[in-house]
Amino acid sequence: MRWLVTGGRGMFGTDLTLLLQERGEQVVPVGSAECDIRSLDAVRETMRDFDVVVNAAAWTAVDDAETHEAEAFAINATAARNVALVARETGTRMVQISTDYVFDGTATEPYEPDHPQNPQSAYGRTKAAGEWAVRATNPDALIVRTAWLYGEHGPNFVKTMLRLAGERETLKVVDDQKGQPTWTRDLAAYVLDVVDTGAPGGYYHGTAAGQTTWHGFTREIFVLAGMDPDRVQPCTTADFPRPAPRPGYSVLAHDDRQRRSWDEGLRAMGVTANAGRP
Repeated sequence: MRWLVTGGRGMFGTDLTLLLQERGEQVVPVGSAECDIRSLDAVRETMRDFDVVVNAAAWTAVDDAETHEAEAFAINATAARNVALVARETGTRMVQISTDYVFDGTATEPYEPDHPQNPQSAYGRTKAAGEWAVRATNPDALIVRTAWLYGEHGPNFVKTMLRLAGERETLKVVDDQKGQPTWTRDLAAYVLDVVDTGAPGGYYHGTAAGQTTWHGFTREIFVLAGMDPDRVQPCTTADFPRPAPRPGYSVLAHDDRQRRSWDEGLRAMGVTANAGRP
């Protein structure tokens, strides 16, 4: 098959592109400089003769979205609708990458794919609007939600913690937010699976199995990097106030597709003590 990956220069887009190439698929990754998906004309010009388009382009600066919601909306909602429209026009299968932030984060059990959206931040509102726009425009589209992404090909939490470990004796890390740290390579494999198996249009959850807190995640990073995990001290969300509210509970329910646990994914990626250094 011939794949187009918008946002193809980012952390997830890069891993998806590499995985597709390893499988012998034809794949074209594009960034905003090559195709500004906020322009319907640009999308129509770019999206020709593809079997699948994965829209991984997004405004992901969660805190900045609080004061730039219109700009975030243009990328996360309007642009997503553009891709969905052209995918429908051209008969291209579409995968839209979305987020746990479309939920309110107050649940005590994993969010099912059909759970009502109730975003609490500007970022969440724009991504929820993108989901609605894609579903309304192209009901056959696959909307794959993910959360707590990390990977080799971009800035992320794992690299940040390793960098801070080289700068500080101890680290305080939030221990009252629960989620599923997900390696971008594993998300890429999940996307390939839902496409390969001809999954019907709708909502899917592409996160790792299991759950932990940011504190638990960081301790595991330290263990794998050969450092003392007791250097990581727990704290609360209130200790680190941010412009955008963070979901207290970001655990997403899964279908029966095979997936590995968050800690297995972290081990598979590989963690070294110098990975966070510039």
